[in-house]
Order: sequence, then C-alpha cells, then structure tokens
Amino acid sequence: MPIRADNDIIVRSPHNPLINIHDIPGRCSDIWNAGVVRVGAEHLLLLTVESLEGRSGIYKAHSYNGTHFTVEDRPLMSPDDSPSPYESLSIRDPRITFLDDCYYVVYLAESEMGLRLAMARTRDFQSVERLGCVTQPDVKNGALFPAKFDGSYALLERPNAANSIWMSFSADLAFWGTPRVVMAPRGGYWDSDRIGAAAPPIAIEEGWLLLYYGEKITSAGPLVRLGAAVLDRQEPWKVLHRSNIPILSPREKYERVGDIPNVIFSCGALLSEDGELRVYYGASDSCICMGAVPVEEVVAICKNGRAF
Repeated sequence: MPIRADNDIIVRSPHNPLINIHDIPGRCSDIWNAGVVRVGAEHLLLLTVESLEGRSGIYKAHSYNGTHFTVEDRPLMSPDDSPSPYESLSIRDPRITFLDDCYYVVYLAESEMGLRLAMARTRDFQSVERLGCVTQPDVKNGALFPAKFDGSYALLERPNAANSIWMSFSADLAFWGTPRVVMAPRGGYWDSDRIGAAAPPIAIEEGWLLLYYGEKITSAGPLVRLGAAVLDRQEPWKVLHRSNIPILSPREKYERVGDIPNVIFSCGALLSEDGELRVYYGASDSCICMGAVPVEEVVAICKNGRAF
C-alpha cells in the first residue's frame, strides 16, 4: 500500500527510494534530481550522477512499471563530451519536455564562469543535439513549456539574484527575451525565501499545473518542499491559484538524512489518463523517489489558496 504521511498530499511509493547510490553501475559520489518521460511502454528517467571527482553527468534509467529502474552504465550526456566551455564542470538537473515531435532537455550547465541553463534535444534518447546556453549567467533552474504561445517557445527560469520564477520567450530557441515574473516567495509562508519550477508545466482542464519547490530558511538550515500552482492556459505568466501549504515535505529518513538534508526537489512528473499524478523527486541529494496523488486533489489544494 502507498505510504500516507501525516499532512502530506502526495502519497509516497512503498518502493522508495527507487534508485540509490548502490543502483548506479560503478562508483559515484551521489545521485539526485531526475527528469521523467514515457517513451512507448517505458518510463525513462534522466538522473544526475556525481562522480567521485565531483563532476556531474546525466544518466538514463529505464522501467516498465515506473518503480523498478535499471540505470545505464554510461552517461547520456557528460561535461567530457561537450564542446561548450560553459559545461566544463558539471551538467545536472535535467527536465524533459515533448514538443515539436521531439524531446527537449533543459539542464544546468556549470563552469568556472558560473551557472547557466542549457538545452538539448533528442528523438530517441540515443543521440543528443546540444543547442547551447539559453539564459544569461547566474540562472540555476528552468523548464520548457510543452506548448507555444503566439508562436513563441516559453521557458521558466529562476535567476539566482531574484529567488523567484520568471518566464522568457523565443521564436527560435536561440534568442530569449521579454522576461516576465510569474511567482515570488511569500513572507510568512512555507515558501518564504526562494522558489523555482520543479517539473515542466502539465496541461490540465483548469490551465497549466506547475509544481514548484519552495525553500524556507530555518535555524537548522534550509528546508525545501514541493508546492503547486495553476497558471492561465493562454497567458501562463498569470497565476490563477497557488497552494498555501506544501504538497510534499521531508519526513522520511531518506528525505531528512543525506548529502543535503531536508530537501525534496523534483525535476519531473507524469499525469496518467486516469488522472493520477506521479511525481519523481530527489531526496536529500542522495536518492530518487516517487509519490502519487489524484491530480484533482492537488488542484483543490491550489484553489483553497490565493493567487498572487
């Protein structure tokens, strides 16, 4: 049976953690934060694996039931196979969006020059075409919308200095502009210090469901949880509803104890035809987990909050 923790909306899988460091072929330092997509009959994860040297790459993991995964022994993408100097240290936190009959992967690129978001695309997850950096420096988090707006692509991003979720637009995936703020942290709430997009937005009847992470600084350090918001279908920078409470908080030992304790951070979620939302998340930067909930429960929580 799923594990229902007190006060959490999302129900944890009884198989958690789905992937831990012992499931990775070869030696590594830690694992975290996976994007997810269905490809035919398979669930495919792209997860971040950090080597013992401290450089991160993106690895594939396969599953036919969405809970038992096999991780490939070679990275799909690594800093070593990139011609870009902006990926020289690490690439991580991949988010997958299906659009224009192919899969786009937005990921964090790190080098001695700082942090930027980069993008790649693939049709088969065998070969990957890097499209280069898509943000200015010092942007650490982002996801591509699975739709265009007035013919333009839309990218959610979190500039480090802003601690908020912004949106920019592009006609060609190369030049991005017209930035708009979407949401900001809220003083006195669970997401009071920093927020960022989690999974790429998901189309629902009410508009776009955006899962996001919120950070609150406590006397014991940062506490990172998941929340949700509903964005307008035609003007997605407008927030219609936003959860006043987190939908998943660190409670289990594998979420409380790890390389970065008390962190739940998601890069991917899937919505089934019967309305079940499966959220794949990294716990304490040490393992990959999953939780599920009827999507209408998440929407109801958002509607009970206020839009701002």
